[in-house]
Amino acid sequence: MANYIAKSTNSLSFYLTSDDEKIGELIYEKWYASNAEIKTSNGANFHLKPKGIWNSKIELKDGEKTILEFKLGWNGILIKTFFQDSEKSYSLRSKGFSSNKFILTDSEKKELLVAEMDTKLDNLNYKYSIRTTDEFESFRNKDISILALLHCINYYIYITTIVSVK
Repeated sequence: MANYIAKSTNSLSFYLTSDDEKIGELIYEKWYASNAEIKTSNGANFHLKPKGIWNSKIELKDGEKTILEFKLGWNGILIKTFFQDSEKSYSLRSKGFSSNKFILTDSEKKELLVAEMDTKLDNLNYKYSIRTTDEFESFRNKDISILALLHCINYYIYITTIVSVK
């Protein structure tokens, strides 16, 4: 198991750390945009871009290659990864409708990650505590995956906030 912290320093950037070591950053082009960039501590850059009718799907691109995609479904966020030319499916669900806790499970419903948002907002900055299982820690692309999952959570919060306000 490992513990991570994701903090926003403003409404456009999130830093991911583990044991006070910077893992990477999620950077939005503008507030609550679907487009974003992931930068890892080793200098790799990836781009999150909407696709489909009404931008219903978000893809994580490594250059031109899609390595992860997600879309909002009835049971949470449906995620597919395409790392090492192998497709795998996951689900990210909130614990309750207005919960600040999100759980990632694999296709066999085994829990891999729990992310909990600190409900005390400090100057509109967000903070997530993320706990992973040993199985998730063995993933080759775990750092990129956590940053993409952070974008999934922010997307979910944004969409459900819009729906509940209207």
